Amino acid sequence: MITNNTAVDEKPVGGGPSEATAKPRKKRSQMHDVWRRFKRSHTSMLGLFLILMLVVLALSADIIAPAEGRNPGYDIQDLRNTMQFPSWEHPMGTDNLGRDIFARIAHGARISLQVAFLVVTASAIIGVALGAVAGYYSGISDNIIMRLCDIVLAVPNILMAISIVAALGPSLNNAMIAVGIGAIPSYARVVRASVISLREQEFIEAAHAVGASNFRIITKHLLPNCMAPIIVNATMGVAGAILAVAALSFLGIGTQPPTPEWGAMLSDGRRFIRDFWPMVMFPGLMIAIAVFALNMMGDGLRDALDPRLKK
Repeated sequence: MITNNTAVDEKPVGGGPSEATAKPRKKRSQMHDVWRRFKRSHTSMLGLFLILMLVVLALSADIIAPAEGRNPGYDIQDLRNTMQFPSWEHPMGTDNLGRDIFARIAHGARISLQVAFLVVTASAIIGVALGAVAGYYSGISDNIIMRLCDIVLAVPNILMAISIVAALGPSLNNAMIAVGIGAIPSYARVVRASVISLREQEFIEAAHAVGASNFRIITKHLLPNCMAPIIVNATMGVAGAILAVAALSFLGIGTQPPTPEWGAMLSDGRRFIRDFWPMVMFPGLMIAIAVFALNMMGDGLRDALDPRLKK
């Protein structure tokens, strides 16, 4: 008896696609993984939400308080309605000159956030460059740069900022310069430590073997692998810059009247703290919310960018 040994094609169990027709699983990007880990933390998402609300408030400041003629929206006075408590017309009340506190808070958000981001950007660029040079070349350059950073770190930031502003004169630009100088060493130290741990890796040796220049190795290979601590440090630095600029303005050597910076508003309202609390409470509350939100988001970014927590 002759039997037929021809193989019979078997259909996959369950009617699913065969191995030949199955689509390969799409590989997730690194940014997708970071975002997935970041959004697991409810406190980090709350911090991100608060920051976005502050940004929206700053962007809509001209809509909330439009200018009238030559008078900017934050400096429109109504001496008949001074020191009014919160109401529907004035959600945060009015100050001693009849100016709407909510309008000044909105314009102050624009100034505070803009100043903080400019300070962090400038200090991060300088600090990252110094840290990369110190960590990559070592030797004399490393000693000179790090000793200069140690000298800056030896003086408390607020005292150094006060000294610089006192020498240059009280103004918002000088306050930004003073705060930025004090923030440079933190970025330099972080980047230097990261570069030292990476410069002996195999991919750096391979870049040397193919003839890559030192500048290309630093910018294309080392710095991209140092971005995680830089981002976290910059996020925390924004909160520190807001506090530092507010402190200088509170002392009268930062933003000058009538510019509505939150620290300057606190300084204006301290005379009326016993009789009229809105002039002090709302600017102080905005500073606390901004710093609290940035710290929460910074903690979340630190955990999301930590390679040891990739689970």
